[in-house]
Amino acid sequence: MTTVDVASLLLRLVVGLTMAAHGYNHVFGGGGLAGTTRWFASMGLRPARVHALLSGAGELACGLGLVVGLLTPLCAAFVVGTMTVAGIAVHRKNGFFVFKDGFEYVLVLAVTCAVLGLLGPGAVSVDHLLGLDDTLDGGVGLAIAAGAGLLGAAGLLAACWRPAPSDD
Repeated sequence: MTTVDVASLLLRLVVGLTMAAHGYNHVFGGGGLAGTTRWFASMGLRPARVHALLSGAGELACGLGLVVGLLTPLCAAFVVGTMTVAGIAVHRKNGFFVFKDGFEYVLVLAVTCAVLGLLGPGAVSVDHLLGLDDTLDGGVGLAIAAGAGLLGAAGLLAACWRPAPSDD
């Protein structure tokens, strides 16, 4: 196992478990799906219940996909897209720092997943067992993770984001 394999495994575990926990919380946490739906509605995402359900389920599924290294660049793309939407719809107006609810945290997760696409899933992954790791790493992995994630976020925001007018 190479240094890149270990780095990929560590990134997949940390980001994957974080996203799976985040998705679980969206669906089953404190306010449950109803609370997440209200929160998404307050952000201007329409239809809010669909976005809440798909966000929670997608974060849970893609988080676990990252943990085991299954279709790694596609799971990374989901995280890039989700964090881009969160960064623009929620955190952008608050500046950089997370302690002011800024975009620092979502930026780190998105860039980490883009880098994970570049590194590839590594030797300790389902992708490796299936022989997909050499096909889905490097420039192709980066293009899928960053490109599909950013395009997906742009499409979602254009089609579904209707924020309330600003008081500014």
